[in-house]
Amino acid sequence: MKLFGWKGAAETPRPVLSRAYALGGGILGEWPAAYEPQVRAAVHANPVAQRALRLVSEAAGGAALAANGASAADNARALVLARHVSGGQGLIETLALHLLLHGNAYVQMSCDSDGAPLELYALRPERVSVDVDARGWPVAYHYRVAERVTRLAVEDGAGRPALLHIKAINPLDDHYGLGCLGAASGAVAIHNVATQWNKALLDNAARPSGALVYDSGKDGVALSAEQFARLKAEMEAAFQGATNAGRPMLLEGGLKWQSLSMSPAEMDFIALKATAAREIALAFGVPPMLLGLPGDNTYANYREANKALWRQTILPMMDKILGGIAQGLRGWMPGLELAVDMDKVPELVEERMAYWERISSAAFLSDDEKRALLGFGENGGGRDA
Repeated sequence: MKLFGWKGAAETPRPVLSRAYALGGGILGEWPAAYEPQVRAAVHANPVAQRALRLVSEAAGGAALAANGASAADNARALVLARHVSGGQGLIETLALHLLLHGNAYVQMSCDSDGAPLELYALRPERVSVDVDARGWPVAYHYRVAERVTRLAVEDGAGRPALLHIKAINPLDDHYGLGCLGAASGAVAIHNVATQWNKALLDNAARPSGALVYDSGKDGVALSAEQFARLKAEMEAAFQGATNAGRPMLLEGGLKWQSLSMSPAEMDFIALKATAAREIALAFGVPPMLLGLPGDNTYANYREANKALWRQTILPMMDKILGGIAQGLRGWMPGLELAVDMDKVPELVEERMAYWERISSAAFLSDDEKRALLGFGENGGGRDA
């Protein structure tokens, strides 16, 4: 029941794009503003963005999970559903990727003949749009593939969720989350262009070109159009490109070669590319040290950088994903809670050991209280699932 007023109602279902700005494409540069071109530029063509995404999504997909609050059978069933692999892709890993890139993750719940959840499927977020009522509240979702559109209900006939929508917070939108891809697209474009510039420089014998100067002498006669065209064609065929590097030039009278060098200002692209790489890592919440980026000594060592990755990026994302899944499953599994099993995260083992030591050394706590704080049952009982 919707008791708290109106949401911003869209007149028609909108296509879902990753937005980091809404000021117009020409103002903020020429990098792509739509989701699919941004994915192709970042994930398909940029090594820094791709590696950052893999670090976060694969770590999230490989994290050990714990379920509690429901019955033992329901806890075990919930873990099976959360660890489900569909089409070769793990559910948690796929949802983490969608949430990081797009800001929205959609989970379709497939039920068996008895109405119990059978499988959970992650839907491509750019194919989903929200259908809202007159007050702006979601009533259904549209899943579009090419010209085919499927309408997915928010709830089943028993009032339980049929599709879960997990989204990153967006201060300017009631229905769609805000991903990291839009904010990183500018840095991705700069990094990609710098890579192309380096490639072009290597194609030109790894050095800037020069100028062919014609000395007309005292008479001041310029090259004719025919002479200029022939000279240009000979230069392109015999001396231009990496394959012709080092080939000696035979110049006719009045011609001399003037080599050009890059100024310090023109060499700034090297620092610009490194800065763009760090901005990409920042957008995706990955410490630059873990990506092998030079010149960044924010963290004392890789151990501290890994802790920061888990504490600041992976665990908050996992809380959002697992909290959304658990909330959707509580219609069948009352009291269910899903979380990362912190004792099985290698990057945080030192923190957990210190926590265990503090609890065990607390003389004012009974053994049962200590076991409860550490997630165990009373004496003789095993660890809570």
